[in-house]
Amino acid sequence: MKICVLASGSKGNCTYIESNGTRLLVDIGTTSLYAEKKLKEIEADPKQVNGILVTHTHTDHISGIRVFVKKYKTKLYLTRKIYQELSKELPISNFEIIDLEFKIGEINIEVFKTSHDTPDGNAYIFSHNDSSIVYITDTGYIHLKHHNKLKNKSLYVMESNHDVEMLMNGSYPYHLKQRILGDEGHLSNIDCSNYLSKFIGDKTRDIILIHLSEDNNSKEKALETLNQTFSKKNQFVNHVYVSTQHERTDVIDV
Repeated sequence: MKICVLASGSKGNCTYIESNGTRLLVDIGTTSLYAEKKLKEIEADPKQVNGILVTHTHTDHISGIRVFVKKYKTKLYLTRKIYQELSKELPISNFEIIDLEFKIGEINIEVFKTSHDTPDGNAYIFSHNDSSIVYITDTGYIHLKHHNKLKNKSLYVMESNHDVEMLMNGSYPYHLKQRILGDEGHLSNIDCSNYLSKFIGDKTRDIILIHLSEDNNSKEKALETLNQTFSKKNQFVNHVYVSTQHERTDVIDV
């Protein structure tokens, strides 16, 4: 498997996953033009994308879907609730309602629910042969009932949205701070680090931190928090990547 986070942040999110000829996008919250440009940079043809999965219907995860789907006729894979919400925003003709486990081409996909202020939210586990990717963003917490299935995967893509001190001392209004910190908000650096310390195992090679706030976080803060948490528990992985809003990550082999 291969993965590349094309963009991640409050202004737009999009991730590319490929395995054995199956090519997927998770969200297109950037412009379609941006997604196409970044795909071509990594020699992935937008016309050959087999499907788009949607985590939830906030604008920073769906804004480029209309143009991309109109141009390339790409199939959308949606829960019924997300379909109902998304169909209010754009015409959907090529789609499939998904269950909690399904396959697209060679990639097996498990769905589990996030906790965010939206009618429905999905996180995903992608697997093919012995490789596996966990993809979690936009959630206030990760329910204990999902923890066992999330353990010891090859690569984790996880939201590390904010540093709590930066958020509380920042300029956001109080109600927005409370939303971000709440059970239907976003994972902080320390939340992300604590969850990852519970999940990683001997099969885990890499981590990608995503959805960092440009106002209430920094790459240095997120990495420092993760490193401190892992150091206390004598844990390590091969590499930790930090995604940004306007640049893609490297293409990572899983």
